[in-house]
Amino acid sequence: MSQVPPPADPAALSPREARELFRAGLRVPTSGYAAGYAQANLIALPRDLAFDLLLFAQRNPKSCPVLDVAEEGETRAAVFDGDLRTDLPAYRVYERGRLTAEPDDVRDAWRDDLVAFLIGCSFTFEAPLLEAGIPVRHIESGCNVPMYRTDRPCRPAGRLSGPLVVSMRPIPAGRVADAVRITSRYPAVHGAPVHVGAPAALGIGDLGRPDFGDAVEVRPGEIPVFWACGVTPQAAVMASAPEFAIAHAPGHMAVTDARDTAYQVP
Repeated sequence: MSQVPPPADPAALSPREARELFRAGLRVPTSGYAAGYAQANLIALPRDLAFDLLLFAQRNPKSCPVLDVAEEGETRAAVFDGDLRTDLPAYRVYERGRLTAEPDDVRDAWRDDLVAFLIGCSFTFEAPLLEAGIPVRHIESGCNVPMYRTDRPCRPAGRLSGPLVVSMRPIPAGRVADAVRITSRYPAVHGAPVHVGAPAALGIGDLGRPDFGDAVEVRPGEIPVFWACGVTPQAAVMASAPEFAIAHAPGHMAVTDARDTAYQVP
């Protein structure tokens, strides 16, 4: 349990203020933090796998939209003026595809040959959804977004392969078209949904048992809507078992200095 109390109004924080709290030990999902700023997934692999990851992202742009790539060994990026080893709320360390640690800080695990990728995150378009009066259940509930492995394989690249991962938000039936329209304007952070309704069509057997994050209530009159998710590269790491990788804990994102409007298209 984090010993750092959460802020009264996380949306009002600047990215720097949010990162300072995470560096101090606040361990929370970042949905709703630093409104107006893009959030990103982190995946860092050894240099000899960096091209495979870049190719994997290019072949699967819906789930893996690249916002930035750091130089080998670097712990900062152009869109992230912080330390990628300490300034996210929680991390995951993988060895040969197996999760071996979920620390708050990866300075001890970081390697000089790692290349860090920042992948777009759908938390970025949640502020526009809220501004349009569309509820975001996991923010209402104070929990993490539910994420699911699907039975849809991604296009493999080199030594990396794995399934598409999706995030889910229950949307009132009458607002689904609005949610599609709003999110489609943010292609760099997953854009429009990949699927609406019928979880079984994605190979999801039980919405109450997400593979990552927390289950949320789907109320009468609501439809589960699914967006491609930046946890997909982690699913590829788990499936492909490279020697080593560091990633964010799902839902515990890198809060960047880039404005979400920078990724908005007309």
